[in-house]
Amino acid sequence: MSLALLLSSFVIAALLSTAFVELIRVWTHHRQILDHPGHRSSHTQPTPRGGGIAIVALTLFGLAFVQIFRPFTSWTTFAAFTIPALAIAIVSWIDDIRGTPASLRFAIHLGAAICAVIWLGRLQQILGIAGIAIAIVWIAGLTNAYNFMDGIDGIAGLQAVIAGAAWAFLGFRFAIPLAGLTGALIAGASLGFLIHNWSPARIFMGDVGSAFLGFTFAAITVLAAERDPRLAVCGVLLLWPFVLDTTITLIRRALRGERLHEAHRSHLYQRLNQRGWSHAQVSMLYGALGLIGAGAVFVWTGNS
Repeated sequence: MSLALLLSSFVIAALLSTAFVELIRVWTHHRQILDHPGHRSSHTQPTPRGGGIAIVALTLFGLAFVQIFRPFTSWTTFAAFTIPALAIAIVSWIDDIRGTPASLRFAIHLGAAICAVIWLGRLQQILGIAGIAIAIVWIAGLTNAYNFMDGIDGIAGLQAVIAGAAWAFLGFRFAIPLAGLTGALIAGASLGFLIHNWSPARIFMGDVGSAFLGFTFAAITVLAAERDPRLAVCGVLLLWPFVLDTTITLIRRALRGERLHEAHRSHLYQRLNQRGWSHAQVSMLYGALGLIGAGAVFVWTGNS
């Protein structure tokens, strides 16, 4: 896959996303699909949610368009990647609109993870049977972790731009077209979304965007690890601020005997906001940490 195609995909996705998110904002506001402030919220005004559907639509449509007119992977691999991602986006969109049982969302997340591991990766050849379990936990876990981390303006969108751009580079560097094109499309679509989501946000990503991004980044990692085992570590490094924050928070809550599935405001990024840091400052901090992870990835893989 050429560098020109990746760059053009990024630019087109960014431009279309900028316009698409504005249309979604107007529509969701008209339909009263709003995120109302609560005691666990980090915002103070009712705000439209669901803007992440632009990221989903542009990423999946872009992949399908290129696959049809310039095939870059097998249709089996394409379906194994896009169908579970679409399933997660659909159940998350329904949850954004009217709510869904947590058990249903978890079942979809777990099923999508299992499908992705069976069809996309062969980690069992590297780590044995344990590799399958690790990959499933990784995908299902990051799907939810990314959702947990989408709690203040800009943080999830900025991280997606950084991680997506890095995967575009890695996909080009290691000749993994699906990873490269997905990364470029996500980076562009997330940048267009971020224009509307930067503090003060005019629209939120919603579960449809955050769960989709978490699954997609995790699935890319499993796919890429088949080409080079180092890319499994790279996938973690690119999102290490989110992974670390979520892990520490879950451990602390578990030790206190709290229900892990209930909403809360005890993530590290939320505590910074409660201590007086603005949304923009916290998001920039996590973005800077994400750039450090991306830098480490570039140095490490560039030495081969």
